[in-house]
Amino acid sequence: MYLIQLLLPAFLRRGDEAASDPVAQTRRELIETFGGLTAYLRTPAQGVWTSPDGGRAHDEVVMVEVVAERFDRTWWREYTQRLARRFEQEAIHVRALQVDVLDPDSA
Repeated sequence: MYLIQLLLPAFLRRGDEAASDPVAQTRRELIETFGGLTAYLRTPAQGVWTSPDGGRAHDEVVMVEVVAERFDRTWWREYTQRLARRFEQEAIHVRALQVDVLDPDSA
């Protein structure tokens, strides 16, 4: 099993407060594709990094997680490119972790 985590911008770059629409759309797509998800939406995390020009950049992000039987790298590359356009980002951070699910009903 794989735990796939996506860090999505809480707000669009232009400061549009309608960012909940892209997040809601992404949630619907992932539920339809994977049958469920966990979304941490209440308290956005703050991401900080050094930009190419050497300055500090920051973003508020929410985490969305899905569990999948397998990790389809090609599908996720295409999907994250679509998400980058949707959220007006250069890239969307996605990580996939191989996990053992201990729930007895998920064997």
